[in-house]
Amino acid sequence: MPAPSSRQLLVGVRAAGLNPVDFKTRRGDLRVVQRYRLPVVLGNDLSGEVVACGDQVRRFRVGERVFACVARDTMGAFAQFAVVDEELAAVIPASIDFATAAAIPVAGLTALQALRDELHVSKGQRLFISGGAGGVGTFAIQLARRLGTQVATTASPRGEALVRQLGADLVIDYTRERPASVLSGFDGAFDLLGGDTLKQAFAIVRPGATVVSVAGMPEPDAASNGPGRGPGLQALFWIGSFSLRRCARRHGARYRYLFMHPSGPDLSELGRLVDANALEVVIDSVHSFEHIADAMAKLESGRAKGKIVVTMTDVP
Repeated sequence: MPAPSSRQLLVGVRAAGLNPVDFKTRRGDLRVVQRYRLPVVLGNDLSGEVVACGDQVRRFRVGERVFACVARDTMGAFAQFAVVDEELAAVIPASIDFATAAAIPVAGLTALQALRDELHVSKGQRLFISGGAGGVGTFAIQLARRLGTQVATTASPRGEALVRQLGADLVIDYTRERPASVLSGFDGAFDLLGGDTLKQAFAIVRPGATVVSVAGMPEPDAASNGPGRGPGLQALFWIGSFSLRRCARRHGARYRYLFMHPSGPDLSELGRLVDANALEVVIDSVHSFEHIADAMAKLESGRAKGKIVVTMTDVP
């Protein structure tokens, strides 16, 4: 049983959301930027009930329903109980169940912070979002449309109906067309896939526009905002992102990598939108915790539309 510090909550976890960062952490893909003292419990998204509060917690009380993206240097959501820093949690609106709440944090915060803080999306702009049918994409399309932005996205034929329902104005079937052969002059791009799709994004945006990615190699400035710090990490990012930054310069664009930061206030904002039926939480499937391996395998397959959630059935 984890013990909360003075400013932490002990949460009885009812549901946990799955994210690509989870299996990438398990594989060791991220050990350059974040090293954990093993053994460690995986999982970043959770929802549940407050079981105990640290003696300096003021915003929550025992019994309240909360959801959170836990601190990235500790994780711990894939468990019956987890500790959460007070400032990273938010109260779940009454209209949302635990599974829905657990699907929001990482994907919703990533979409919100990319559009608001990095792309500065505003009314009348045109935005390209790759992989619109995934967890982050389903939030990003809706948030961009709420801001009055025209959205183009990529999807397979199986995902086209979903992204159109969420508000995408133009859908490119990536199995048949390259986005850069169809789009040009966009005011920004949000890349969720990396690889060739990220490189195409630089050709899609107008000169001076920004391309933000959560799937490419971080650039040097990202070292100051990420989980790791120091000149060594910055140098590594400088080398690793060189080809991407060169591609961006060739097209007169700006490249930024986003390290999402957990935030209770941002979660509260997303919760209010969901509560007001202004933001739909797209859930691909819900699995019992006993079948989390199957749930993770589905996530790794890339076939999920929206978020995958596991529920903890044995928490009182």
